[in-house]
Amino acid sequence: MIDNHIAALLAFAGRLDSRVRRALADPQQSARTIADWTAALADVPATLTGTGWDASQAVRRYYEQRAGDRSAQFRPVEPHDVLAAWAPHRAELMNRHTDPVPAADPDNPQAWREELLGTRSAVAHGHTPPAQYRAEINHGGQKRLAALMSGVGHGPRRYMPAEVAEQLAQFRPTRAAREAAVAAGQPDAYAHKCSWCDAAPDEPCRTGYRRNGKGRGHRSTPHPCRIDAAVRAEDEHNRLAHLMTQPPAPRETRAHHTTGGQHR
Repeated sequence: MIDNHIAALLAFAGRLDSRVRRALADPQQSARTIADWTAALADVPATLTGTGWDASQAVRRYYEQRAGDRSAQFRPVEPHDVLAAWAPHRAELMNRHTDPVPAADPDNPQAWREELLGTRSAVAHGHTPPAQYRAEINHGGQKRLAALMSGVGHGPRRYMPAEVAEQLAQFRPTRAAREAAVAAGQPDAYAHKCSWCDAAPDEPCRTGYRRNGKGRGHRSTPHPCRIDAAVRAEDEHNRLAHLMTQPPAPRETRAHHTTGGQHR
């Protein structure tokens, strides 16, 4: 804030506190107060559009004595009260800020870093609002994006370029064997919980037995019971799929028998 902003802020505080109003009655005292406040709050903006920051509201909240704070009863507002209100707001702005790609040449690390730090400093000092790339996606788009991203990197059919999967196959033999089995049309044993070692779905089976599972190694192949469970689940799925594709059987027409006489 500059001296004009400080003068307006102190005038607003004087309307709320007669002690500030009396201190500003002397021209020399008023000039010294404005100069001290300007030096202390030079990096604090007066207002920041779109973020809800207003220095006058920080002064007002001080005199509202929120959360049981009775400081306003014993002293008038001071610059550190405004700084205390600005600090959490600045932290929130930095948390919402997404660093834009600098326009500097990436081959010039010094210029790249200076522009990146300059953008962050401008947001921290309230000169520019935070850049929010996530705000460009509405709520519905965020939900669809979260649904799409939830399956990335998980499951036997997760997305990965074929050439990358081939290069990683020798380092991940269990994953490679699982993907090869699924690609060949075999049931995915790792999609089910193992009843022998209690391995969760998508986790390899464990060897041996120890209390709480500590120190147990991982098997390169699933336990036979886990394979049997996958085969049974696949057979049940195929049976249900077969039943769903069968047309309904025609209903039999039955003759209605009636008895003579009158019903009483």
